[in-house]
Amino acid sequence: MVTTQQSSTKQDILEYLVKHAQATAVELAAALDISPQAIRRHLKDLEVEDLIVYSSVQAGMGRPQHVYKLSSKGRDRLRREAADSYGEFAVSLLDTVAQTVGHDQVSSILRKQWERKAQEYRDRLGNGSLHQRVETLVELRKAEGYMAEYHPIDSNESESGDRFILMEHNCAISNLAESFPSICGHELEMFAAVLPDCTVERTHWIINGEHRCGYLVQARKVRS
Repeated sequence: MVTTQQSSTKQDILEYLVKHAQATAVELAAALDISPQAIRRHLKDLEVEDLIVYSSVQAGMGRPQHVYKLSSKGRDRLRREAADSYGEFAVSLLDTVAQTVGHDQVSSILRKQWERKAQEYRDRLGNGSLHQRVETLVELRKAEGYMAEYHPIDSNESESGDRFILMEHNCAISNLAESFPSICGHELEMFAAVLPDCTVERTHWIINGEHRCGYLVQARKVRS
């Protein structure tokens, strides 16, 4: 039981660092409701496993603070966990298809796959409010391993309608995206197709070295 709890806490730490990019031991203790002493023990174990790294930052006149973030090994581990259902077989299969019919044909195949996925999402989202549909979409993406979340954006311009930031802190198909970057373009098109009454813009991109993928979802203005 103790081993299971420790493993769960370490996983919680890794997932927190995915979402927030970095944190101190005190911040992690507060967020996970665990004593700083216990958090530091878990952090030490994660350091030994090379899953996290830290830098020392001077805060005021006191001792320097350690600021922790995921190492490349730590991020790769989470990506592998999220991508278990796809695996290396999918990459190998697409490589074989590309060698056989060419990359243009592969891109066409991937587009059709996203169009089918978009239809599946639309059927699940229904015709509720934009807020309800975004919330349901995030739940569907979370179930697929994307560690998704969303945040409403307040607007002083009522005519702008509802706006949301949709974040995905983990890419469940990162290995595919690295070999076939066009997948990311199709994903943006898919979100736009799922929410046809909205504009969808990319704000963050893991492939560009950022720690998350992000999208701005905004209801289209209704012309009077």
